[in-house]
Amino acid sequence: MLIGFFHSLRNAGLPVSVKELLDLHGALKEGLVFANVDEFYSLARLVMVKDEKYYDRFDRAFGAYFKDLESLDDLIEALIPDDWLRKEFERQLSEEDRAKIQSLGGLEELIEAFKKRLEEQKKRHQGGNKWIGTGGTSPFGHGGYNPEGIRVGGQGEQGRAVKVWEKRDFRNLDDSVDLGTRNIKIALRRLRKFARTGAQEELDINDTIRSTARNAGLLDLKMVPERHNTIKVLLFFDVGGSMDPYVKVCEELFSAARSEFKHLEYFYFHNFVYESVWRNNARRHTERFSTLDVLHKYASDYRVIFVGDASMAPYEITHPGGSIEHWNEEAGQVWLKRILDTYPKAVWLNPSKQEYWSFTHSTAITKQLMEERMHPLTLSGLDEAMAYLSR
Repeated sequence: MLIGFFHSLRNAGLPVSVKELLDLHGALKEGLVFANVDEFYSLARLVMVKDEKYYDRFDRAFGAYFKDLESLDDLIEALIPDDWLRKEFERQLSEEDRAKIQSLGGLEELIEAFKKRLEEQKKRHQGGNKWIGTGGTSPFGHGGYNPEGIRVGGQGEQGRAVKVWEKRDFRNLDDSVDLGTRNIKIALRRLRKFARTGAQEELDINDTIRSTARNAGLLDLKMVPERHNTIKVLLFFDVGGSMDPYVKVCEELFSAARSEFKHLEYFYFHNFVYESVWRNNARRHTERFSTLDVLHKYASDYRVIFVGDASMAPYEITHPGGSIEHWNEEAGQVWLKRILDTYPKAVWLNPSKQEYWSFTHSTAITKQLMEERMHPLTLSGLDEAMAYLSR
């Protein structure tokens, strides 16, 4: 049973190894959980999953594998060997319990009766005086009233435990899901470097306590400048044409970046960067900014993030006059090199699926010019990009 579950996790893309399987086996053998589907789910996720981004995949794999496991009784039958069952029964019994079960013919007979009931019982049972379940007066189960029985499972378990993993509370953590503004904000927060700047407007509690103590209890307030994220970011967005399907995710990225970075400047380009960029798409042909002016205005400590699918004709990158909108005296790759020479910390975020990159020659060229610093616009891609920029 566990081996099949292990293979289902691997088939779902979780990086589980035999070590995790043996750890789960050992945890069950030690009785860390017993006859409780919810607790088994939590234990299995704790042991088998080492990164929260795989939680949602685990939930889906768990739900698919145990789709017919509707009650704790099924879990007992599927996962609990006889020797573990006997060990758990013995652990649960007090001396008084041991004396009481003699009315049923002793522990061995009680276990055999328990197993026989499991074989006969085909569905979850609530109440009553015979079947294994919750409540009632049956000698097996939990929450019941038979003084000569054995408690099985946890307190107050109601309904199908599958609801726990069907909720899939961790779907937003999966690095393959579509990004929303909240997820992007979380990823961008990895790119932070705080310093105290500006006026003294924040209470320094530790220094206030020390100063007050030195003044024999006379309150002496100490203030310090508020801490701000000092990272500076230049955002370059590709707009129009093949980028139209990615407008929503680019808007979310822009919204998240504006809320996370105090020092943020943004510009737009089409397909590739040339001698000018713009800030307002409605006036892109009349209000442009010289790319050289941008390089001279913003210091080299800015981090640069390009956002684009890098999908175009290769000559738009490699040749003068390659732009489809105007005559560019110098090739796009020349301008990209100037930007990278000015800002050593730069990455390219590509919203198209990574498996398609190899089919587009211009994407390969751009990735090479970026010295392989092209990342997919997914949670994992943002993590990688922010980790590089924060070095």
